Amino acid sequence: MSNKFSNMFPWPEDDFSQYGAVEQKAIGKIQQHVGKVMDRNWVSIPHVTHHDDIDITAIEQRRKDWNSANPEQKVSILPCLVKAAVEVLKQYPKFNCSLSADGSTVTQKSYYHMGIAVDVESGLLVPVVRDCDVKSVTEIAADINDMSTRAKTKGLPMSDMSGGCFTLSSLGHIGGTGFTPIINAPEVAILGVCKARQVVSLDAKGQVESRLMLPLSLSYDHRVINGADAARFMVAFSEALERVEFS
Repeated sequence: MSNKFSNMFPWPEDDFSQYGAVEQKAIGKIQQHVGKVMDRNWVSIPHVTHHDDIDITAIEQRRKDWNSANPEQKVSILPCLVKAAVEVLKQYPKFNCSLSADGSTVTQKSYYHMGIAVDVESGLLVPVVRDCDVKSVTEIAADINDMSTRAKTKGLPMSDMSGGCFTLSSLGHIGGTGFTPIINAPEVAILGVCKARQVVSLDAKGQVESRLMLPLSLSYDHRVINGADAARFMVAFSEALERVEFS
């Protein structure tokens, strides 16, 4: 990789103090590690990001009804997205593989361990929820809550952040209408989730209605996945989300 970028201009250096007051702060070890990993993934993988909005009006109402009836087992939309992703990974298995370092072979996986990006004070961690194909929405929700809490407090061992097949990175609790999530190598795709918003549209009869739309951003490795694959994945994802069962 060093030869590939040997002709790049050097990083610009400047004495910023000549322009005004400054303060230097060390970057934490976790963020330094994340930065190096993201740098490698970004320059090594030909990223393409497919943006789409999916209608979550029905699933969101079912989720609210479940939470009202089961206050001790409340779930966010995230574990529902995980279950939908598992179903679509089964339909389109090329999204559930890894490319070898030399790009000559792919390893197809038959397990469904899902990475969940967690924003922590010191950087970004991606705990992996295992066997999501055989877990219920509430079990996945409990695993996500447990790992997120430990990530933000005690931290996580590498064993809890290894073996992922596909990653979800959600900014829905903050905002945004789309972004380009960087693939978590050796995975070949990652799904970014932004904040749902009400959109006014016309129904089949021409009547005005308001629908709750969720912006999604699917980044994929173009060496393995093509644009049509990504478009089909997102259509299937929207359909799979409607079929998610709460239990």
